[in-house]
Amino acid sequence: MKKVMRKSLLALGVSAAGLVSMSAQADIPIAIAGPVTGPVAQYGDMQTIGAKMAIEQINKAGGVNGEMLKGVIYDDVCEPKQAVAVANQIVNDGIQFVIGHLCSSSTQPASDIYYEEGILMISPASTNPAITEAGYDTIFRTIGRDDAQGPVAGTFIAEQIKPERMAIIHDKQQYGQGVATAVKETVEEAGINVVVFEGITAGQQNYSSLISKLKLNNVDFVYYGGYHPELGLILRQSAELGLDAQFMGPEGVGNPDISKIAGEASEGLLVTLPKAFETDPANADLVAAFEAKDQDPSGPFVMPAYTAVQVIAEGMEATDSTDPFEVAEYLHENTFDTPIGKVDFDEKGDLEEFEFVVYRWHADGTKTPVNTDKAQTGSEETATE
Repeated sequence: MKKVMRKSLLALGVSAAGLVSMSAQADIPIAIAGPVTGPVAQYGDMQTIGAKMAIEQINKAGGVNGEMLKGVIYDDVCEPKQAVAVANQIVNDGIQFVIGHLCSSSTQPASDIYYEEGILMISPASTNPAITEAGYDTIFRTIGRDDAQGPVAGTFIAEQIKPERMAIIHDKQQYGQGVATAVKETVEEAGINVVVFEGITAGQQNYSSLISKLKLNNVDFVYYGGYHPELGLILRQSAELGLDAQFMGPEGVGNPDISKIAGEASEGLLVTLPKAFETDPANADLVAAFEAKDQDPSGPFVMPAYTAVQVIAEGMEATDSTDPFEVAEYLHENTFDTPIGKVDFDEKGDLEEFEFVVYRWHADGTKTPVNTDKAQTGSEETATE
C-alpha cells in the first residue's frame, strides 16, 4: 500500500491559533459535505441523518477517547465548483475528517484537495470508480462502485428482461454517464441490441424530442443513468406521449420524490439499490432510534453514512489518535462490524464486498425486491417498505 507523507501543520492549513481553539472546545470536528440545497438535496438529507445519528450515539457512549464528535455541515449543491470551494473551506476550518461528498462529480475534485491536504474522506454515496482509482490512501467509500452496480443491472436486463430494442440515456455527468456506460458494456456483451445511447442535460424540463426518438426507434426498454428529477419528468412525459417501454435506473433515482414527479408513471420502474439494511434484525435498535426522530432509515445512503462515521471513530479509538494518516492506515488494515455488514477496505479504499439489489418501484414511493429467479413471470418477494 502506498504511504502518504505526513504534512506540516501549515501544509494542512491549520494555524497554531486554530489548534488551540479546537483543543479548548474538546471536540473532534467531522465535516458532512453534500447537497443541502438544490435538486438532489433529499440525498444529502440521507447522508446527514445517517452521519449525525452515528455522531449522537458515539457521543452518548462517551465519545472517542474522552472527546466528543461534532458534525459540521457544508453545502456543495451537488455542483463541482461549489464542492471545490467547500473542500477549501474545510481545509481552512482545520477539519481533518470528511463524510461526503455525495455526487461523484463533486467528490472527484474535492478528493484531490483532501488528499493533498492530508484529510481523510469517506463518501457514503459516490459510486464512480475514478474516485478511488487514483489510489489515495486517505480516500474511502462505504458504498459499491458503478462497475459493480452497472453489471448487476445489465445482467438482470440481459437474463430476465431480454429487450429487443434497448435505449440507454444518461445525464452527461460523471455518475450518470459512468453507470450508464457500465450497463451498456454488460448488455452488449450479452448480445442485447442498444439502438440509442445518448445524454440529456441535467435540469432539462421538456423531453418530447427524446421520447419521439425512442418511439421512432421502437424502443421497448430504457435504462437511465442519473438522478430522479430528470427521470421523473421523462417517465411522466413518456406516459403522456404514449411511449410503451419499461424503465430502469440506479440508486440515484430511488427516491420517493420520483413518484411525486412522475405519479402513476413511476409504477413498475426497476431500480438497483443497496440491499435494505433497515430490515436486518441486527439493526433493529438503530432503526428504532431513527424512527423515534421521525427519520427514514431506508434511504440508500443513510446506513453507509452512519458506517462512515463509525469506522472513523473506531480508527481514532484504536490508534488513540486523531491523525488522519494513522486512522487511514488502521482502516486499511482492519475489519469492522457495521450496519451495512462487515466492512473491509481494499488498498484503494473501496469495500471488498457490497451488494446491489434489483427492486420494483411503486407509485406510492415504496419498493419491492424483485425475485430474479422469477422476474420474467413478474413474481416478487414481499415489500421492504
